[in-house]
Amino acid sequence: MIDRLTEARGFDNFDLRYVGLILAILGLGVLSIHSVTHDQQGGIAPYYLKQLIWIGLGAAAFLVMWVWDYHSLARLAYPAYALVLLMLLFVLFEGRASKGAQRWIALGPFTFQPSEFAKLVLILVLAHYYSKAPRVGWLQRVILPGLLMLPGLLLILKQPDLGSGLSFVAVYAAMLLMVGVRSQALGVMLLFSVMLFPFAWEGVWGSLHDYQRQRIMAFVNPDYDPGGKGYHALQSKIAIGSGELTGKGLFGGTQSQLKFLPEGHTDFVFAVFAEEWGFLGVLVLLVLFVALIWLSLEIASKAKDQLGALLAVGIVSMLCFCVVVNIGMTAGMFPIVGIPLPLVSYGGSATIMTMASLGLLLNVKRRRLSLFY
Repeated sequence: MIDRLTEARGFDNFDLRYVGLILAILGLGVLSIHSVTHDQQGGIAPYYLKQLIWIGLGAAAFLVMWVWDYHSLARLAYPAYALVLLMLLFVLFEGRASKGAQRWIALGPFTFQPSEFAKLVLILVLAHYYSKAPRVGWLQRVILPGLLMLPGLLLILKQPDLGSGLSFVAVYAAMLLMVGVRSQALGVMLLFSVMLFPFAWEGVWGSLHDYQRQRIMAFVNPDYDPGGKGYHALQSKIAIGSGELTGKGLFGGTQSQLKFLPEGHTDFVFAVFAEEWGFLGVLVLLVLFVALIWLSLEIASKAKDQLGALLAVGIVSMLCFCVVVNIGMTAGMFPIVGIPLPLVSYGGSATIMTMASLGLLLNVKRRRLSLFY
């Protein structure tokens, strides 16, 4: 009975504040993309129009994930993960390469990036795993879910896609904290990590591509290779600083409009926004993100069951991680790892995946009044 009432009153549970924040951030993103690419050819259509297409597809994904009962969706987590792993394998052998990375599958004139969708699928897998039965001990709580994550993580790092790989680890860590890892266990994990770091670092450093090593060196020493791998970071900081208090206005940024700032519509869109809208504009954007994350945490805290809470925490952790790392790397606080700014950066796979994730989050809120599932 309550389920039927919940379904009938579905749009009463459609949080307009939540949707309004998403639309506001998307709108600012489209403006920045249009500003930095208005004089570029984007193939079959300008970049900002293609971004509007991705937003339309993302809106459809948002509605599907909002309507689809997340309990039914979670039961498909393992088959979906198997499919994602197959796509990631396909990428390694037949994927489209660009700028030294092989991350995309071509579908006619369009491409999509399986590693982006793998993030949402991992959240479903871990939430389903932890919600099925009490998980006690290291084997069930730490090691087995880590082994579930590992194949996807290794395939993503092989592309290479360090940003998505770090997102995988961030989601896994957030889930561990959610299910409750004892302080003694955390201490032991930290101690072993410190002890093994010198040995692990040699293996990690050796597995990195040359351009990834150079980006890390450029982060450690900002003057390292200023005309090469350090160029992006230096130009990004110049663009952010030149925005000052009120910015230079739409189409008014010198670093972005004169193309000193590469990838201004993707990974470095925040620098474009900061140059054009200044500190006050950045403050508005950050307030929008903080409000969205706050409402998301509210949904997680009021979820009706553990599965809903785990899904919400996984999505919020992924969103927070991407926002913090993207802004941090464009401001010179983190190494450049290639993570787009959610809802703002240009990109079909990232936009659709983010909006689908947020639709699933709103699904958790929609069904918290239901007693049966």
